[in-house]
Amino acid sequence: MHASLDRQTVPWKAVVAIDGADPARLPAALATDPRVHVLALPRAVGAACARNLALTEVRTQYVNWADDDDEFTDGAMALRLRTLEETGVGWCAGWSEDLYADGARDLWRCPTPPGRHEAGDVWSYWKDPGDTIPLGPTTILARTDLVRAAPMGGLVQGEDYCTLAVTCLAPGILLPVPVYRYRKHTGQMTAQDSYNALEPQVRRFAHRFGSSLRSASLALRDAASPAAA
Repeated sequence: MHASLDRQTVPWKAVVAIDGADPARLPAALATDPRVHVLALPRAVGAACARNLALTEVRTQYVNWADDDDEFTDGAMALRLRTLEETGVGWCAGWSEDLYADGARDLWRCPTPPGRHEAGDVWSYWKDPGDTIPLGPTTILARTDLVRAAPMGGLVQGEDYCTLAVTCLAPGILLPVPVYRYRKHTGQMTAQDSYNALEPQVRRFAHRFGSSLRSASLALRDAASPAAA
């Protein structure tokens, strides 16, 4: 992940949350990089809590969270940042690729079609909790204030599903290009036998969270429209 950030063509800063592990395990390249702020938590709190606490340390206008074993594609930051600045939308996302140990890649096109989407539209492509999620959460570069309004949800897994709710708070644009590579390996959390045991409940929580936020957002928008006056 750090190496892929180094290949980006725009300035960046990173907050690395160490979830109860020994900070000495942090690779030297990260520990000595002045662009990297390390948040070493005194005990393990889980991915959702660790990411939310790291979000408190973010000082940039836009934010994109990521896993330490994945990578961004070259130019991913510049492309989405330019789109955000030129259009004024709240978020910009792209497609992702599955990256295998032998270097092979599989492109994942999310159910949401490319183009501009108004607040709440993306959620309409996630009809049922068991369906494929409408957008790759790690592909989203968004305004930091919006991400803070739609945090990780406190789930023990699948916390990233809750961040999709950022699309309910502002319009955004999905670009038809891969911006993130999701590395597939036997050590990843989603490959563990225990992962599927909680997946249905996690999806139901995240789906209901986003649906409720979408409903509230649309209700506020309708109430503020001239026709409602």
